[in-house]
Amino acid sequence: MGSFKTIEEAREYFSRDRFATENGMTLDELGDGRAVCSMTLGERHRNAYGGVMGGAIFTLADYAFAALTNDRERRAVAQQVSINYLSAPKGGRLVATATYRKDGRSSCVVNVDVTDDTGRDIAQFIGTGFKLTQ
Repeated sequence: MGSFKTIEEAREYFSRDRFATENGMTLDELGDGRAVCSMTLGERHRNAYGGVMGGAIFTLADYAFAALTNDRERRAVAQQVSINYLSAPKGGRLVATATYRKDGRSSCVVNVDVTDDTGRDIAQFIGTGFKLTQ
């Protein structure tokens, strides 16, 4: 782990990320340049058509991005992000795995892959983070 000594400490910190946590998103793993977040899909995640809302998928990916980029001595904020929706989820759970593509002195680039519990690729999120000075 980086600035968080335990996963429980990281979960406590990110419990203040109310939009994500109140929509059922959890921080499952954090460390070694990787963060994994997930959520069980429910009716609150669905659009009028019955599909999973793109915003729910985006928020899960952004939550994993935030967990990864803030487990450092210097906190980071998103400077630019993009998402490609690849497939509609068929399973009942989504998992977002964030990894560094580049972790530089003042910025970072993070890839977040979102899959469902059937192994289907749901989305690819790429975020550029700006590291804040303390």
